Amino acid sequence: MNLQSVKQRFGIVGNSEALNNALNTATQVASTDLTVLVSGESGVGKEIFSQVLHQLSKRKHEQSIAVNCGAIPEGTIDSELFGHEKGAFTGAHDNRKGYFEAVNGGTIFLDEISEMPLGTQARLLRVLETGEFIKVGSSKVQKTDVRVIAASNKNLLNLIDKGKFREDLYYRLNTIQIKIPSLRHRSEDIHLLFRKFCVDFSEKYNTQPIQLESEAIETLKNYNWPGNIRQLKHIAQQVSVLAKKRILDKEDMESFIPKEETNQSALVQWQGESGEGQEQISEREILYRVLFDLKKDVFDLKKVVVELSKGNLQASSDYLSNNDTSNAWSKIEESQAPQKPQIIMDNPTKDIHGQFNNDGFNEAEIIEESLSIADKEKELIIKALQKHNGRRKDAAEDLGISERTLYRKIKDYELDL
Repeated sequence: MNLQSVKQRFGIVGNSEALNNALNTATQVASTDLTVLVSGESGVGKEIFSQVLHQLSKRKHEQSIAVNCGAIPEGTIDSELFGHEKGAFTGAHDNRKGYFEAVNGGTIFLDEISEMPLGTQARLLRVLETGEFIKVGSSKVQKTDVRVIAASNKNLLNLIDKGKFREDLYYRLNTIQIKIPSLRHRSEDIHLLFRKFCVDFSEKYNTQPIQLESEAIETLKNYNWPGNIRQLKHIAQQVSVLAKKRILDKEDMESFIPKEETNQSALVQWQGESGEGQEQISEREILYRVLFDLKKDVFDLKKVVVELSKGNLQASSDYLSNNDTSNAWSKIEESQAPQKPQIIMDNPTKDIHGQFNNDGFNEAEIIEESLSIADKEKELIIKALQKHNGRRKDAAEDLGISERTLYRKIKDYELDL
């Protein structure tokens, strides 16, 4: 089947060289049983490539299933994938087939494979190498014949370095790798995709299709599109429903495109335009930066207090005017870090060595709070859970992490909440 036929069959729009290379690779390996790793940023259409690989394979008449590894809690993912026996755990009232048993002979698409727990990764590796698995609560070895297609929007090599992903599993999955380009690296395809989406929505909502003037098209192409094709589709839907005109100029188009770049867009620029699905900054790395800046600001405040204690009001005033220490507290509030470190004074008539000062002021003893990242992270989690009365979903949203990540951290810190 030629490339154009594949695009028409699966609704793939675009003519960029990077996209064509990815499709060529997919069509060449589809007829084999090789394990494939599909990499690319969120929203580029990785699941469509899994459909191409399945529908063009000899397994096309068998079942295919897509599993989002990041959406399944760590405690139940083994049961979901491999099944369980009755009574294996609380709530296991019946025997249950897992996906690898139910889809025997077909294809499993494991999306967000980077979110899979390490224990489950070991079991998956055994399935890939021997075709064998054991249900939760059972001792019987079962066989399955399933083709695995995995996808990740994170750099798995970076996760291997951090001990969060198995190196042997990576190389077993990475028999063939298909890299899907981000939308900002397919600028020639942006207008084609937008026009296609607008036509689809005009049919759905029974309206005239949206058309763009040349400057409006350039506005589309110049935007960074951090959400890739998914974001472009949402913009096309908004325009189709809300636009008062059917032919839009530059100003009309700009009114629908976000004025401020999202965190993800800023992240892409910070990482560089590699287009290879760089790993996003973790909440721990963000906390490192905040605490580093905070420590510097606390050090500055120490100098000010010491000068004040010596009665050198002019020097401390000059120091404050030349050093902005106020933003330390705003950084704490923005990151939901613990409260300001307290400055505790000794006896007002003695210095820290128990001696009187000539000025009548005492030297200040600064007692710093711990700057351990683990302690701060643990404290933030406790505060968030207390704030939301133990509702972990709300606490996870407040902390800016996934609910599954929160469950794991509660387990790691052995929090009894």
